[in-house]
Amino acid sequence: MKSPDLFQVVYRGEVLTGYKPGGWVFFQRPKECGGGFWLGKTYDFVFMLEIPHPVSIGQGWDYINEQENPRTFKLESVDDFKLV
Repeated sequence: MKSPDLFQVVYRGEVLTGYKPGGWVFFQRPKECGGGFWLGKTYDFVFMLEIPHPVSIGQGWDYINEQENPRTFKLESVDDFKLV
């Protein structure tokens, strides 16, 4: 489920009027530049790109989910360690 509190979207011709430090923001790129969105985080006096290439909202949403809810994984036991 996409939460409006989790990220903001700034469409072509709009400006970001307010932000939460560390908040996720999508900035829509011009069509003549290929479209898509830049995804990054806002901080005081800076916007930091999180992905170095344009993404769709769906791709960005997957990335945000991965960053906000990292998958847990099971570490293999040291007792099972074998050199190959």
